[in-house]
Amino acid sequence: MMTNAAIAMNRFGLGARPFASAPVSPTNWLNSQIDKYDPALSASASQPSRASIAASFRDYQLDPKDRQVAGKDAAATMPVDSMTQIDPAKIEKVVNTLRLQYVAAVDSRIDAAITSDTDFAERLVHFWSNHFAVSIDKLPVLALAGDYEFTAIRPHIMGKFSDLLFAAVTHPAMLLYLDQAQSIGPNSPLAAQVAARRNRNLGLNENLAREILELHTLGARTVYDQNDVTEFARALTGFTVGGMAKGPVQRFLALNGKDGDSQFFAAIHEPGDRNVIGRRYSQKGEAQARAILADIATHPATAKHIATKLAQHFAADVPPSSLVARLEKSFLESGGDLPKLYRTLIDSPEMWLAKQAKFKSPWDWVISSLRALNVRELPNNRQSANMLAQMGQPIWKPGSPAGFSDMTENWAGGAALMRRVEIASRIAERSANRVDARTLAPRILSTQLGAMTAESIARAESPSQGLALLLLSPEFLRR
Repeated sequence: MMTNAAIAMNRFGLGARPFASAPVSPTNWLNSQIDKYDPALSASASQPSRASIAASFRDYQLDPKDRQVAGKDAAATMPVDSMTQIDPAKIEKVVNTLRLQYVAAVDSRIDAAITSDTDFAERLVHFWSNHFAVSIDKLPVLALAGDYEFTAIRPHIMGKFSDLLFAAVTHPAMLLYLDQAQSIGPNSPLAAQVAARRNRNLGLNENLAREILELHTLGARTVYDQNDVTEFARALTGFTVGGMAKGPVQRFLALNGKDGDSQFFAAIHEPGDRNVIGRRYSQKGEAQARAILADIATHPATAKHIATKLAQHFAADVPPSSLVARLEKSFLESGGDLPKLYRTLIDSPEMWLAKQAKFKSPWDWVISSLRALNVRELPNNRQSANMLAQMGQPIWKPGSPAGFSDMTENWAGGAALMRRVEIASRIAERSANRVDARTLAPRILSTQLGAMTAESIARAESPSQGLALLLLSPEFLRR
């Protein structure tokens, strides 16, 4: 059975460490992390600027089909060798530069997760980064994904949901991932110029508007319809990325834009009032989109959607309705104040049930394994990134804008468990010469350690097998 201290370290946090003292007051320990959370990462200081990322990408603009192929190959660890439709030398130069920037950002993320003493807060970073998911499937996002989490997510998880929402959906990585950077108001000044000169109509892209409503705020099939999506997409026109857009937008930004940064340009904004979810918005330019975002950020449907996702992540795949209702009420009463929402989560009795209801995702399992083995520094974090890719959860590369699943059924299948067996053996072999599983197991699992697991570890044929059995035990696989 899990003690409250174990729940705090494993269900709220990222896993126990062998030489860390269990919190005397778990709730006070968790609340203190909200107060002392520092969004800055020392390792992220070496990350390239957005301008340099844009510069490395500018000399080679891929068309949409090749960009998708290149992005998938770029995220892999093997050299790019399958690109026959484009200049290999050019693409190799671009991809290698962006890949190195991606790997450096992954290093920073993993280091923070392993070493953090405010790991409840770190878990919240990962939760929100997955909620507002982007993917390195697209080549320009490959180098921007780290900047996205470090500058749009981390600094805003202890503020208002509305501020986090705006920061996430207007970051260059999101604008490029969901094709907002190319969305142009059909009746905007720039569209009119292009139509007059080239007899070509420029169009609207609804991807970002749809995902904000369906995934980030209100939830699928709730209070909006297709007309709301289209109207919201018109309001969002104007948001683009300097130095990394395409076509007429890029040529315009070459004269007016700031490389790598999100910017709003009235020249591509669709003029006119908007009607979204029963409200009329008469604001001009950027203020119109801001007003819509502010309203949907505090909408009752958003409160329910966020409450449900938080409860699913922290409590159970099918969370208690009482917990969801309590979180929803906190969200509405506070206007989306996130620290108050987290404190409501901490104070909820449903969160302190002894049953281990959540199966660890690959990310949770790898990080908790490294923390359990007291791995403070990895000689090559790419190994950890590769492990996660092999288990189906490559960092910043979900299969869709919905992010990675939080449900047991996605991670507990036979094939997935076999991959964990292989990876547990590799992790254990690196630590077996300094860690005894028989001593470590009670430190990490405490009262959770069952007699069968303890006996299996004691009878292991080798130190590395004992450690692997600990990492693969039912008690360790759940939180």
